[in-house]
Amino acid sequence: MAASAPEDLVITQAGLDDWPVVRGWAVDEGWNPGLADSAAFFAQDPEGFFLGRIDGEPVSAISVVNYGSDYAFLGWYLVRPDLRGRGYGLTTWKTALAHAQSRTVGLDGVVAQQDNYRRSGFEFAHRTFRYTGTAPAAPAPADVRALRPEDVEDVIAYDGACTPADRPRFLAHWLTGPGHRAVVRRTGHRVTGYGVIRPGHDCPRIGPLFADTPEDARAVFTALTAEAAGREVAVDVPENNPAGVALAEAAGFTPSFETARMYTGPVRPYAQERVFGVATLELG
Repeated sequence: MAASAPEDLVITQAGLDDWPVVRGWAVDEGWNPGLADSAAFFAQDPEGFFLGRIDGEPVSAISVVNYGSDYAFLGWYLVRPDLRGRGYGLTTWKTALAHAQSRTVGLDGVVAQQDNYRRSGFEFAHRTFRYTGTAPAAPAPADVRALRPEDVEDVIAYDGACTPADRPRFLAHWLTGPGHRAVVRRTGHRVTGYGVIRPGHDCPRIGPLFADTPEDARAVFTALTAEAAGREVAVDVPENNPAGVALAEAAGFTPSFETARMYTGPVRPYAQERVFGVATLELG
């Protein structure tokens, strides 16, 4: 797939080897991308990543990652700062969005772009705040343990109940990626919470943090932060889960970054009250 625009902008699908330059742009924007995120992102939908180039040089980027037949998620919408305001971003956007076909598309949009997203048919669902703070020094709870191979199937099913779409291909990489540490809490044979902490460019990031109850979430959060005690950690908390906000604030974390979850249409019902921290603002 390729599209051209004035001034010789050429938009093509991008490969994993193309993405380090885009990750660098995200670093410059202060997004604190995870150090090993890209492999998990491309595993979900390797055809969902796009670059705009002029004379072979990358100038714009976006991802539209498909989850099944009904849902897609848009992220990584970036234009090189010295070339903004020339229509490159919008042209890249229109080309990439066609990849979603008739699917409902979600995104987590920065404040500066939310009016543009509304004009493109996205409707506000809720705000998400990135909370950052020093990881508390507390021992990991005895009933929360590192993820084992025999947990994976149950965790994938649990994750699917907490998101608008199943994502086993993404999780197969996310749960075991370099530097990623996943933990699970179980009551008997049933998962009651799980989470992942991973290294980021600026500081470690927690996500997802999914749990049945605030008690479960607190136990998982404590287990994730135990090995990062004394270091700054970040977690993206949906505002529509007051218990998630309370958990972050009780740990002394403060909001540093705001986005809005927006959709182009309906999404399947999911347990939003279990979402104490989203996995990633780029893929939902």
